[in-house]
Amino acid sequence: MSTYSISEVAKELNLTTYTLRYYDKEGLLPFVERTPNGTRLFKESDIGALRIIECLKSTGMPIKEIKSFIDWCQDGDSTLQQRFDMFLERKAAVEAQLAELNKTMEIINHKCDYYKTALDAGTEDIHKDDKIGSLN
Repeated sequence: MSTYSISEVAKELNLTTYTLRYYDKEGLLPFVERTPNGTRLFKESDIGALRIIECLKSTGMPIKEIKSFIDWCQDGDSTLQQRFDMFLERKAAVEAQLAELNKTMEIINHKCDYYKTALDAGTEDIHKDDKIGSLN
């Protein structure tokens, strides 16, 4: 079984070693083994767990809640419902974020069309009736 250093894992996940040490200090990496002198030894499964941690973090989940999830994983099958419910909540949060981003993209696309048409015509005067935003 291969093991990886903290710098190898940081590079693989596009994180800093500082971030990985912070995660460890916050209790998010209880599964990572250490050598007798304290050097962290990451396994492939640890990298997979870090990908889940990064996923949860990208949804806006606070470190404290991610720590609860890690604890539930360590507790085993008795926490399956809690973990499932947590992912349902995360799914809803991401769906809401996507909806907001889609609204934003609609406005951006409109303004791209606006400026392309104005550039082609050499003037904004062709857009006198533009209803989206007062800023040109």
